[in-house]
Amino acid sequence: MSSILTNNGAMVALQTMKQINRSMSQVQGQISTGLKVGSAKDNAATWAISKVMESDVAGFKTIQDSLSLGSSTVNVARNAAETTVKLLTEIKEKIVGAQEQNVDRAKIQTDIEQLRDQISSVVNSAQFNGLNMVNGQAQNPVSILSSLDRSAGGTVQSGTIEIALDATNLTTNVGTAVTAAAHPGTGVAQAVADGADLVFAVGDFDFAAADGTAGGGVALRVGDMTGAPVDTALAAGDRVQLDVDGTRVAYTVREGDAGAAILAGLRSELEAAGLHSNIAIEFDGADFTITNNTGGADPINVTMTATRGAGGMSALGGLTVAGTDQQRTDALRDVEQMIQYAIDASATFGSAQKRVDIQKEFVGSLMDSMKSGIGSLVDADMEETSARLQALQVQQQLGIQALSIANQQPQNILSLFR
Repeated sequence: MSSILTNNGAMVALQTMKQINRSMSQVQGQISTGLKVGSAKDNAATWAISKVMESDVAGFKTIQDSLSLGSSTVNVARNAAETTVKLLTEIKEKIVGAQEQNVDRAKIQTDIEQLRDQISSVVNSAQFNGLNMVNGQAQNPVSILSSLDRSAGGTVQSGTIEIALDATNLTTNVGTAVTAAAHPGTGVAQAVADGADLVFAVGDFDFAAADGTAGGGVALRVGDMTGAPVDTALAAGDRVQLDVDGTRVAYTVREGDAGAAILAGLRSELEAAGLHSNIAIEFDGADFTITNNTGGADPINVTMTATRGAGGMSALGGLTVAGTDQQRTDALRDVEQMIQYAIDASATFGSAQKRVDIQKEFVGSLMDSMKSGIGSLVDADMEETSARLQALQVQQQLGIQALSIANQQPQNILSLFR
């Protein structure tokens, strides 16, 4: 049945044309933007996921900048520590030369003082963007923003790389005395007669608690305490020095150290320094025993002291080769200890910088992976889109032809009334 009031063929062709035009508009939008999901109405779930990931990428870009800043800061500190090692080595060469009798020790002493001043200059100028990690004034530890951690539940928190500065103070600061090191006679020479023992026990050490008062179990960082630590208890960064019959060694207290760690460190330093063969040292994990087997009438003297805020180069001010033979011997011993301290600081900064650089490289790769993942979710497949556009253009042309034919049907009815 034909009707001039209802043209079903035209209506079908018109609906088809509308659908084709909508599809073409969508495909053209993908071609112009390069996105198959350009807004939430295209695909709400995919759009939401991509936006979360894009926000994380933006956060990682900030983290990458932080790691670059941190790497540069640590690099400056490492260079300062390594330069200090070189300068101390020069000082050691001059001290060794001063052991010879036929030399001008006064001129050698002048050279040593110039090198000492140069070390101070290096340490004081080793700052990047206002942060100096080798002058003992930076907050300990130094934290570098390193990651953005998102849990399965959607909780986000930042991660950091922490660099402990307990043993990286390269200044010549002498520091203030801590009066409770490890023995009732701390700071006073203890005379040990021939055949006698002097015992330091791990329990003799006292540490500052979280509020700064005495009675803590292990060494804490000063910056983590709610109050300033008392001068009768140890904290991280304090230096414990032990002098055994003229052989002087030191140990820098680290966070978490108890008495056993301090005594074990002092024993290692004494063994490395080389005690008199008739002076025995023993540490069984509880007691540190020094025994005098010299067979002499005069006792040996043992002194333990502790200082807070002392720099690793604090002995530089007392180095002298122009005086007595004992002073020259002490200078050689002290500079050797300072070289080891500076080497340890260099190693600390070197390890930290390597970790920061590895993390920086990882964050860069992670950002690339995330961008690739976002692209696979929202980017349009241009080959597929091109083919789709061509197909729709053919459909559009056919739809126009179908609509034209359908619109001609009422004209055919007129021939019936001629």
